[in-house]
Amino acid sequence: MKCPACGNNLSPTTVGEVTVDVCQGGCGSIWFDQLELKKVDEQSEAAGEALLNVDRNPDVQVDYGARRTCPKCQDTVMMRHFFSVKRHVEVDECPQCGGFWLDAGELATLRSQFASEEARKAAAEQYFNEVFGAQLAERTAESQAILEKAQRVARIFRYICPTYYIPGKQAWGAF
Repeated sequence: MKCPACGNNLSPTTVGEVTVDVCQGGCGSIWFDQLELKKVDEQSEAAGEALLNVDRNPDVQVDYGARRTCPKCQDTVMMRHFFSVKRHVEVDECPQCGGFWLDAGELATLRSQFASEEARKAAAEQYFNEVFGAQLAERTAESQAILEKAQRVARIFRYICPTYYIPGKQAWGAF
C-alpha cells in the first residue's frame, strides 16, 4: 500500500495483537484497519507505545489540509472528522472499509486525551448534555404534557362509555 500523504510505501508493523501499516522513513503516518485503533488509543494500552515514535524523514513535506484517499480502497476519499468531543485531533476515516488514517503525532495526542474508555464516554455524555440538554428537556416536557392530555381524554371516554356499553362487547348487544 502507498501512503496517501507522501506516496511512500507503507510497512506492516505488528504491535501486540495489532498489525498496522506505518509510513516508515516518510511522513510517519499510520493506517489502522477497522477496529484496530480502539486497541491502542488509550494510555493503559501498552501496545500503542511502540507506535508513538515512528521514524520520519524531516525532508518530506505533507499538506495536512489536503483530502486523503484510502490506501486500502484507493478510489475512496476519506472523511475528516474529530475523533473525540475534545476536538483536538481530526482523523481521516474511510466510509467504505472503516479504517483510520492518523498523521504523525496524532496518536500521541489521542492517547493523552482520556485515561480510559469510561472517561471518554463520560466526556461525550457531558458534551451531549451541554449541546442538547436544554432542547431535550423541553421536548420531554412537551411530550409529557401531550401524554397527560391523552390520558385525560381516555379517562373521559371510559366514564362516558364504559366497556360494557361498547357494541359487540356484550352478549346481549345489538351488534
